[in-house]
Amino acid sequence: MCDILVATPDATKEEIMIFAKNSDRDPNEAQILEFLPRQKHEEEKVKLTYVEFPQVKETYAVILSRPWWMWGAEMGANEFGLVIGNTAVFTKLKVPERGILGMDMIRLALERTKSSREALDFIISLIEKYGQGGNGSYEHKLLYHNSFIIADKNEAWVVETADKHWVAKQIKDVYSISNALTIENEWDLASESIEKLAKERPNFNFAKYFSDRFYTHFAHGRERRNFTYKKLSEKKGEITLEYMMQILRSHQAEDFEPAKGSMRDICMHFGGLTRPSQTASSQISELYDDLPVHWFTGTSLPCLSIFKPIYFESGIPDLGEKPTNRYNPNSYWWRFELFHRKFQMNYKAYIEEFAKERKELQKKIIERERQVRENPSPEELRTLTEWAFEEEKKLIDKWNAKVKPGKLPFLYRRNWKKVNVRAGIKL
Repeated sequence: MCDILVATPDATKEEIMIFAKNSDRDPNEAQILEFLPRQKHEEEKVKLTYVEFPQVKETYAVILSRPWWMWGAEMGANEFGLVIGNTAVFTKLKVPERGILGMDMIRLALERTKSSREALDFIISLIEKYGQGGNGSYEHKLLYHNSFIIADKNEAWVVETADKHWVAKQIKDVYSISNALTIENEWDLASESIEKLAKERPNFNFAKYFSDRFYTHFAHGRERRNFTYKKLSEKKGEITLEYMMQILRSHQAEDFEPAKGSMRDICMHFGGLTRPSQTASSQISELYDDLPVHWFTGTSLPCLSIFKPIYFESGIPDLGEKPTNRYNPNSYWWRFELFHRKFQMNYKAYIEEFAKERKELQKKIIERERQVRENPSPEELRTLTEWAFEEEKKLIDKWNAKVKPGKLPFLYRRNWKKVNVRAGIKL
């Protein structure tokens, strides 16, 4: 499950495009944060997650956040300031067990296109020619279609699909998507099949016509989308980076604790059968004209994480060994994940004090980013990014020594024990 938000220059305080996403996955699905430089290719095919696809002579530089076992990415950016994210949507139409994942489409578009409209046309061409397919989960069966938000510094689009059917709408001010179709009968572009349906059926409603009621209901995507869209709408013209962070870190209950969390939470905490997902990584991109900055957590649970600034001019620090679905102390994602799981065992006892320190550090990093931005060099940008990662590590090391496990409700404790056993973790 996922949530994506976008605010165009007309809706933000600094008059820039801001894109944001929480990527929700199974709790052991570690996410890899990686920089891939521009590359030339001689091979004719590239192996996607499940299928081969024609390769191009050159692919553009990208920053990706992707599940450890996938070729494609949950979200990312390219060297031209293009950003894309997808969410799962559940429709009445069958999804093949092999095919091109929505995450594969994201990476393909980021590696091969330069603008939001070019990426839009490219993704549409993939959907119409090849369709969508493939299991979206490593540990169990999860088949779905996709919605996308695509943005560059000037323009943003939402694309929603059901098999090879699609509709797209240009975003004028703010928009958000979750795990439910949102476009009803107002779109700017549509597949020929949808245009035909709209002519044949009075009051044709894309979302209503294609949505699977059962899965859409239990994913609670509509509730999460209503929450994020309301939050964005309330601050039109005043939306900032900090406000986007606040939304991505939010929970529905004021007196939140992980054991009583909900699929309605934007910062999703694993809870078992009825809440199988957890936010695995988060991204917020500020698409300035001259120096876009991409703020990634690269870790789970934004309420317990720091967003660090990353630039194409300076890359990503060494994050250790690439993670898998097994605990590895030499992996950046898993080092922080072990702490997050420990913290959740006594969340309410510590979160108020921790959140205060997290907020202070996040403010310090943002202020320094604004200072460096005034006269940047690749060396200064690299130093800034490395410093931000190191500062978060210091914060986590301090709190890891401080946090003591508490007593968890029986079912919640049992659910986490099963997950931890599969990952090779003892807490």
